[in-house]
Amino acid sequence: MAEQSEIRGKQVFTTGEAAEVCQVSQQTIIRCFDSGRLQGFRVPGSRFRRIPREELVRFMKDNDIPLDRLGGGKRRVLVVDDDEQIVELFVDVLERDGRFEVRTAHTGYDAGVATQQFHPELIILDYMLPDVNGNVVCKTIRDNPDLEGTKVIIVSGVVNQDEINTLLEAGADDFVKKPFNIDRLVERIGELLEMA
Repeated sequence: MAEQSEIRGKQVFTTGEAAEVCQVSQQTIIRCFDSGRLQGFRVPGSRFRRIPREELVRFMKDNDIPLDRLGGGKRRVLVVDDDEQIVELFVDVLERDGRFEVRTAHTGYDAGVATQQFHPELIILDYMLPDVNGNVVCKTIRDNPDLEGTKVIIVSGVVNQDEINTLLEAGADDFVKKPFNIDRLVERIGELLEMA
């Protein structure tokens, strides 16, 4: 049986793991997969089926299966900013909200390490980090197939429209200018993670 912490970080599931999460038999998952009700892919050269996390979440929602076995139902958010006060604000607001599990990083390097360990579903990323610009971090995330579903919101105060366009082209899902309305930003996070 997979550990809860393993399930929480997983991005692709075997039929056995999906069955365990949904608390149904593996045969049920295989039947749903083969009939097209549960989308995924087959491992090349084998009969093994694999189900991406986003698809498993969709299937669970469609069939009223509680999402709590996928990591307490909380969505994973990584906050990357070298401004301690902004990091504290995000952590305070998101943790009080109750729907998010939050980790933080202060440099691009730390963000890379945290991303590999935590598998965030959304990253709030400062554009001007001490060691690298946000667009480099964003491009690195977009080039990693394991992070395909990860949403990125870039936050910055010193960016012109051309730079914003470059960031969006690099793969950012949204751009928020400092100073920002924290309630509106939390609402936007919910929209990007389809939590409505």
